[in-house]
Amino acid sequence: MRVAIIGAGWAGMAAAVHLARHDHQPTVFEASRTIGGRARELSLPLPDGRTTMVDNGQHILIGAYSECLRLMRSVSMDPDLHLLRKPLAMPYADGSGLAFPKLPAPLDALVGIATARGWSLGERAALLARALRWRVRGFRCEESATVADVCHGLPKRLLEEFIEPLCVSALNLPAAQASASVFLRVLKDALFAGTGGSHFLVPRCSLSDLFPASAAHWLQQHGHAVHMACRIRELIPQGQRWQLLSDQADVAPLLEHERFDAVLLACPPQEAARLALNAAEHENLSARHGLRFQHWAWQTQTLEHTAIATVYAQTSHRLSADLPWLALRPHGQAPAQFVFDRGHLHADDAAQQGLMAFVVSDCRSSRSELETQVLQQARDQLGWHDIQPVQTIIEKRATFACTPALQRPSLELGHKLWACGDYVEGPYPATLEGAVRSGIAAAQLVLSDQE
Repeated sequence: MRVAIIGAGWAGMAAAVHLARHDHQPTVFEASRTIGGRARELSLPLPDGRTTMVDNGQHILIGAYSECLRLMRSVSMDPDLHLLRKPLAMPYADGSGLAFPKLPAPLDALVGIATARGWSLGERAALLARALRWRVRGFRCEESATVADVCHGLPKRLLEEFIEPLCVSALNLPAAQASASVFLRVLKDALFAGTGGSHFLVPRCSLSDLFPASAAHWLQQHGHAVHMACRIRELIPQGQRWQLLSDQADVAPLLEHERFDAVLLACPPQEAARLALNAAEHENLSARHGLRFQHWAWQTQTLEHTAIATVYAQTSHRLSADLPWLALRPHGQAPAQFVFDRGHLHADDAAQQGLMAFVVSDCRSSRSELETQVLQQARDQLGWHDIQPVQTIIEKRATFACTPALQRPSLELGHKLWACGDYVEGPYPATLEGAVRSGIAAAQLVLSDQE
């Protein structure tokens, strides 16, 4: 089969690799000049005139991201070499916080909670008891429940220093608004699915290089095209096949006579909705499929989105030689949840030394206000009085709002048209693992439809 994949983010490249490994012919079209979608590299100008490569947002993977890790290996990207692996730890500057030991799961979680610094015996017992209750219930709850609902009754310190940071990091929403069923599923996979599932994996290379760029190189080595800076303008149904239209000068003539057996929308949701709506109005498409496309586009367009910000700043200070991140205590005027020492992660890059990445999940401030608040937070909570801003990056549509009982768009639109991405129906929130699993699931549907 000839399959057009529109979008070279993590979902699209996962789908392309899966199809290629099953002896089909994916062709990838990416509107941007940079591969990776919403998890990509960019060039950061430094105050001294140098530039260095960073990501559009500081990411953490976890050991439970089994499909991400498998796909990296499948395109010759060694996760052990390019990811710093550490047991789950949420340490604060004053020495308090949670740190899991290197033990088999779930013993690592039980011992880590039991020995957490700064928590009273009663607080630790309360969290252990609640975790046991969740496990007995199979980490299931009512679809309408929020994270705050399933954590009701836990001590305030646990909510502030464990539940809230994990929730906003995984779902990009505060506990009072986030889906409890999705949160519990993430906890189950991270804490109880297997040894190492809770480990934090922090990239030592750019997010583009970590998988999408390696996947593109692998695809090209195996004879599959990856077209960059190539926006698809329109999808035209041609019987049971599809024609694609593009304005890119060197690709448009090739597409004029090219027909694809299937199309996979792996682009941002608003772009996928635009293409679906345009296709729905085409005279070659049946009224039934046109209505399905319109409903899918409406459902996609009504998704709410939340922002994630990363404030890059320079200081003469360093974090621990053992751990390149610290948890922060956010409040009204101090929005960052974590800070990462880029120099620790990129020890061989002189330009990264002293460069810090402050992560603000569920960002709701303007760029200038956010930057001012984060720098003051670093002075107040870390004592970094020499800290200077470098650049603040806000991904305004970083994730969909993973609220309770949310109905997400399906993977299948009909008429050989599918969609993938972290926003379509699936068990995970808007994470790299969610995107990758969605791409694989969509590719499998394409394959099964041809059998």
